[in-house]
Amino acid sequence: MDDTSFKPGAGGTKGGVGEFLAGLMMAVAGAYLLTNQVTVTTNYWQFWGVPAFGLTLVPLCVGIGMLAFNGKSVPGWLLTMSGAVIILAGIIMHLDIYFRPTSLFNTIVMLVLLAGGIGLVARSLRTH
Repeated sequence: MDDTSFKPGAGGTKGGVGEFLAGLMMAVAGAYLLTNQVTVTTNYWQFWGVPAFGLTLVPLCVGIGMLAFNGKSVPGWLLTMSGAVIILAGIIMHLDIYFRPTSLFNTIVMLVLLAGGIGLVARSLRTH
């Protein structure tokens, strides 16, 4: 085959665009089905047994107040950013993630779709 008639496929290689699209659809379907079986809950935000979410709002509120007074206030920006990071970290740390019960067949279908789709996408990106 002559290289002058080369039309790049997926990833600029001679790999198949059809393989890439089929793999992408499989991987997306598998990831959707898998994540659809996951339940995310949260528990109470406590600090030494005492509810503490309100306490994490203090640096954020003080920082926002300082920025309302002076938008160039470095301590105001530091307090606002650190307060937002503390709140985000607290939310993430208190998440409980569970895989809902499902049949073995459904689990295998989800994992095969996900792994097979990723494999097809990877295969389409190499010359063959």
